[in-house]
Amino acid sequence: MENKLSSKMKLYGFNNLTKSLSFNMYDICYTKTQEDRKAYIEYIDEQYNADRLTKILTTVTDIIGANVLNIAKQDYEPQGASVTILISEGSLTQTKEEVQEASPGPLPQTILGHLDKSHITVHTYPESHPYEGINTFRADIDVSTCGKISPLKALNYLIHSFDTDIMTIDYRVRGFTRDITGEKLFMDHKIDSIQNFIPVHVGRLYNMIDVNVYQENIFHTKCKLKQFDLNNYLFGYSKEDLHPGAAQLIAKKVKREMDEIFYGTNVEDMSDLEEYDEESF
Repeated sequence: MENKLSSKMKLYGFNNLTKSLSFNMYDICYTKTQEDRKAYIEYIDEQYNADRLTKILTTVTDIIGANVLNIAKQDYEPQGASVTILISEGSLTQTKEEVQEASPGPLPQTILGHLDKSHITVHTYPESHPYEGINTFRADIDVSTCGKISPLKALNYLIHSFDTDIMTIDYRVRGFTRDITGEKLFMDHKIDSIQNFIPVHVGRLYNMIDVNVYQENIFHTKCKLKQFDLNNYLFGYSKEDLHPGAAQLIAKKVKREMDEIFYGTNVEDMSDLEEYDEESF
């Protein structure tokens, strides 16, 4: 396989491999009242409305060197937004070695790639706990490309476009293409981990776990912020405005929310969270 991934690899026809990146980000926030929760949802809906999401995805299109064919966008009631962009092949502006290099992609200054029959989508999901004050905003972005470039080159920009406490990232290469002898190729670039496409200074901020199935060309990375400052999770006030016991309880609730999302399981033991009555805040 090594020689098949070299810069001398010659294909028969178009590169039909489909490379799909799914980037899911989560922003956690604590609000004290129903009015605060409503205000937070309205704020986050405005921050990530369909127009702004369209600008983000259009920049992703530029980064991977594609042309926009069609844009469909929608803001939903009472909350959330969706954008879908159909894209087609653009001009190749870098060498094949640069396109396939396993390194973080750029912020949006340069155009990188070449693809066809592809799309980019985003959907947002603001939601809140019915009574605990926890609010979670999730954005799901999918970048699916055919051609020479991996959509992982857009990952650096996507990370910088969202205020992210938790990230889950999936990458998969599907199908096959053929070389000039007719032999099937199920991968056209080297990848050991999605982490190789995350800038080092960003990676240092997160605890990261990989779950990879190399024989199936499936790669999965989960990321959770290492440092915790409660002030970053309070909407409209600071921890200095809280009783120390209340601040401790809120911090436990926020951390539990982050852990449940990161590990994909519910935490059932609430005994250590019941020392303070939330209504006394």
